[in-house]
Amino acid sequence: MSRLFALFRRELTLAVRDGGEIGLALGFFVLAVVLFPLGIGPELEILRRVGAGVIWAAALLAAMLSLERLFAADHRDGGLDLLVLSAAPLEGVVIAKCAAHWATTGLPLTAISPLLAVLFDLDGAATLLLLVSLLLGTPALSLLGAIVAALTLGARRPGILTPLLVLPLYLPVLIFGAGAVEAGISGAGARPYLLLLGALSLAALPLAPLAAAAALRQALD
Repeated sequence: MSRLFALFRRELTLAVRDGGEIGLALGFFVLAVVLFPLGIGPELEILRRVGAGVIWAAALLAAMLSLERLFAADHRDGGLDLLVLSAAPLEGVVIAKCAAHWATTGLPLTAISPLLAVLFDLDGAATLLLLVSLLLGTPALSLLGAIVAALTLGARRPGILTPLLVLPLYLPVLIFGAGAVEAGISGAGARPYLLLLGALSLAALPLAPLAAAAALRQALD
């Protein structure tokens, strides 16, 4: 556990020190969300109806932009080989890297989302549902993205393969995340959607590291 915590802290330090990819993801998220009200127009009813879906779709795409830094840098400098040969289980290494990815991508996106919800005239209750849905769903984005990042490791054009592979995995998270806010606004009840989001993240927690670790071993053979 101490080795995995040290790895988590190292990943956080490197991400904060570099800052470029975090800023890119946050900048893309903000710009993508801001452009939609400008393109749709000032009709508040339409904005309220599409707001949750727009914010969730932008968060999904922003998280996808930073997937390459999960394993690519360590693969290039040989650090991934050392991690595989270390005493720490490779599945635990994947979890530590996913936790750092979520802390530097998913968590900042979630923190900014209430400010962007104002652009779509979402009320306090809808904004709170949006915040809770992102907190429950964004861990699944990091965990599922780790599988694709491991599968595309060493590929000639990972920038093309990654969206094709990761978007089908992200679709359930997007549907349940946006659906929770829309159900709350319509009065249908957001609880089932939130429970499904939490279930997706909980299911991905043990399964995604196993799949990603197997893909990493295959890539390094």
